[in-house]
Amino acid sequence: MIKKIAIIGGGNLGAAIAKGLVKAETPFRGELVVTRRRIHLIKNLESDGIKIQSDNVDAVKNAEMVILAVKPFQLQEVISEVLPYMDDSALLVSLAAGVDSQQISDMCQGRKSIFRVMPNTAISIGQSMTCISSFHSTEAENKVVQELFETVGEVQFIPEELMSSATVLAACGIAYALRFIRAATQGGVEIGFGSELALKIASQTVKGASELIIRGQTHPEAEIDKVTTPRGITISGLNEMEHQGFSSALIKGVIASFEKIENATKKK
Repeated sequence: MIKKIAIIGGGNLGAAIAKGLVKAETPFRGELVVTRRRIHLIKNLESDGIKIQSDNVDAVKNAEMVILAVKPFQLQEVISEVLPYMDDSALLVSLAAGVDSQQISDMCQGRKSIFRVMPNTAISIGQSMTCISSFHSTEAENKVVQELFETVGEVQFIPEELMSSATVLAACGIAYALRFIRAATQGGVEIGFGSELALKIASQTVKGASELIIRGQTHPEAEIDKVTTPRGITISGLNEMEHQGFSSALIKGVIASFEKIENATKKK
């Protein structure tokens, strides 16, 4: 059982992970430390029993897991700062997109047991889709990391070469889904609803659609077929969306995000 986790970088994702861990159905009971230079920006975490500080070095001391929730360009500097003070057995988890495990290992002077983890911000409410790749780790270590992140959502181990794709589909993907909810809400206002009620209806509808796929393990088109009738209103709306490039625009957006992360990786 992990007794101490240090999250280096209390930005949106680092803070979301911390919140999710302490609010999980089976909450993390050990010491949880989050760091940020501008510590006043994470002051709210203290109300959840999370320790906050600006000292990265002190945070990693005796930590059994160190989560690096920093930007890719900050990774080398942060690793150089904390590495001499980390326990040799500590599990190293990187959230930095586009920096592969071999690069991280080189930054860590050949350190093994490295995990790349890509959750999304729904981790703060225990509903993340978290993709993980491991590097020179043991099955026991894999199990520790998996069980920890399973307390805050679904977990899938994937080959490392798919981590950039996972970043786009899961981490960026939550923004794509939210933009759909926003657009549907705006449409709802145009057809007569107040904005708050339109948002409630659109949000619950998307939640229900997701649960149909997850629980029923069906294909989206199978569920669409259940609500499209000949000459009906649903198929008319869907066809108009497709005429305006709905699916194509979404696919192009996913590919644009992927190409950007791939190009950034190649420049390193």
